[in-house]
Order: sequence, then C-alpha cells, then structure tokens
Amino acid sequence: MERRDFIRKSALASGILLVPSFLKGMEFVSLDQLSGYKNVVIIQLSGGNDGLNTIVPYTNDIYYKLRPKISKKRADILQLSDELGINGKCVALKSLFDSGELTIINNVGYPNPNRSHFRSTDIWQTASSSDQYLKTGWIGRYLDANCQSSFEAIEHDSSLSLALKGEIKKGIALTDPRQLFQSTREHYFQSLVDGTNSELLTEDNQGYLYKTMLETYSSAEYIFEQAKTYDSKGQYPNTKFGKNLKGIADLIVSGLKTRVYYTSHSGFDTHVNQLATQDRLLEDYSEGIGAFVNDLKKNDRFKDTLILTFSEFGRRVSENGSSGTDHGSANNVFVIGGNLKKKGLYNACPDLQNLDDNGDLRFSVDFRSIYATVLKDWLEVSDKDILNQEFNRLDFI
Repeated sequence: MERRDFIRKSALASGILLVPSFLKGMEFVSLDQLSGYKNVVIIQLSGGNDGLNTIVPYTNDIYYKLRPKISKKRADILQLSDELGINGKCVALKSLFDSGELTIINNVGYPNPNRSHFRSTDIWQTASSSDQYLKTGWIGRYLDANCQSSFEAIEHDSSLSLALKGEIKKGIALTDPRQLFQSTREHYFQSLVDGTNSELLTEDNQGYLYKTMLETYSSAEYIFEQAKTYDSKGQYPNTKFGKNLKGIADLIVSGLKTRVYYTSHSGFDTHVNQLATQDRLLEDYSEGIGAFVNDLKKNDRFKDTLILTFSEFGRRVSENGSSGTDHGSANNVFVIGGNLKKKGLYNACPDLQNLDDNGDLRFSVDFRSIYATVLKDWLEVSDKDILNQEFNRLDFI
C-alpha cells in the first residue's frame, strides 16, 4: 500500500486524527436521529447450500427423477407458486414471502464457475471474475471509497472475512462489544496507545500499524458505549447463528453508524445424508431470520434494513451415491426488506432441461448485478467504482 495514499484517503486527512489526545469515542446519536439511515446485513450460507431443496420445483418430474432419495415431497414443502415451494422448515421465510418482504432471485452465479469452497468464496467476497484474483473485498472497497471509520462495516464473528478487507480500511470482527473493549484496554495495549505521538504516525509500515491500532482503540470504545443502549429480549435460536443475529440486532437498534453487517451460517456442505442436515440448518436460518426481523420491526428499524443471503455455490442437480449432493454452480439468493419493489419470485425457476456439461444449473443472473443494485440503489454510492466495472442493476429495491 502507498502510505501517502493512505494518509490522503484515511480519516487523518479529514481531521479525525486518531491520536491519544482525542481517543474519547465517536459522537453518539440518539435513535430518533437515525430515521432513513440505511444498512445492509449480509449472510453467507457457508459450504454451498442446496438451492433445489430450499426452493423446490415440486411439479418438475426431472427433479424427482434425478433425486430419487433426497427430493422434497409435496408434503414437505410450503407452496409459493404453481411451480415452486419452499422447504417446509422455513416457516418464517414463508411468512415473509406472503407479506411481500422476501424476494427470491433464482439462477444466480457467474461465468466459468469454480467449485472449490475457498476459491468460489473468494470470488463472491471480492466480486471478481473466475479468472481474476483480488486482494480486497467488495465491502472493503466500499469502506475505502466512502467511509471514515472501520466500524462502518462489522462482521459478527471471531475473524474478518476477505469481503470486509480494503486496501486502506478493514471492517471490524467482533462477537462481544464488551470483550473487544476490554481487550483494547489491557495494560500492554493501553501502554502502546498512551505512548503514541504524532511523530510515530509516519507513512511507513510502522506508522500504518500505529494508525490501525489507534482506530481500533477508538472504534472499540464507540461500539461498546453505543451497544449498551439495547439488549434484545427476542426469542432467537440458541445456536451460534442465532446469537450472531441477536448481536447484530443489538447493534442496529443501539444506533451504531454502521452501514454493513456480515455474518455466516456454516455446515451446508452436504455430500452425505443431506436431508436431515439441511433441514436442521434451514430451520435454524429461518427461525433466526424471523426473530431478527421481528426485533427490527418492534424497534422501527426494519424499514431501513436490507438482508441479503447467498451461498458460494449451489449443488449438483443429481444426487450422489451417499444420499447427498456434490458441488454445483448457480443458486438462489434471498433479499429481505420492507421496501422491496419486486416481491416474491423475482425471475423464472431453474431450467432442469438445459443443464450444462457438468449437470449443473446454468446461471442467468450475475451475482455482481445484485451487489451493484445494493450499492447504488440502497447504499447510494458508485457501484462501478467499487466493482471495477459496470453491471446491469436489478429492480428489487
């Protein structure tokens, strides 16, 4: 990284000098000041969720022929249309669909799909082409171009995904605001902060580390102090995913100036005995989303929140010999919010008569078109600058 460029673009250039004399937390805002303040919550179903057993083509004979053991029978789904139904464990999602607060985008993917978990996750998180290797995530580039502070993108987890890593700024990963705050106030960390002066804030690597340390110190205080204002009593699933959603709800309702939240729900790599595993995971996801949306509605925050759920790839249309499915390509994406333009099923269901040479679904919607839509039409920033090229935007918000 060019340190001079860092200085020019960072908060230092705008006068918010993160040196000890002003490490007193950010300016807090009251909840009534946040009307119209939009944020997006991004959820990754890690491992490759099987989209065909989530949004089920229950009238399609090809589906049942290629999945004699693991197909979802009509009794196991909730009907969405004359052709598609949702997995019966997704009761809360069905309720959101019926109320016009869920859009399902089918056949989402990208050209020349990669079936490696790591590589495909990188592609989705960086918004790259399949043959392009980027070191920054699309949310990280959003931070670089539009935000002053790292806390404007928070991942509710113990580590930070590539998606939130920019060249200049990185989001913050946390599971407990109090723990993050206390960690930055430990004796050794505190002594480093107290000993920092302007002479150390140079343009070299050491200076960059000092600036990062000071911003983390200040952000930890801001997040901790602000997050104390709300503690949800909603009935979330007693799972890691449920706790992550509760933590995000607490931060949103507390009034943080965070624009992007990120979390994941893992375990979807269902090569073996898929039915029971996926049903359990989808039920956890659906119940968590239901509690999360209810929490936001109760506190008048749902209208300003968009929830985007994706998985790094779908599964093969044909089941394998272990009552599971192997890595595939195109998949469905869920968009949840109170201001959707096109509600319900956004586009046509998967075409099982026109699979590719590997027996995979063909994509018809580039996932970067979804990102472009969220950036331009929801976060109101330049999608082209962040995605490095122009993609057709969709009409769901």
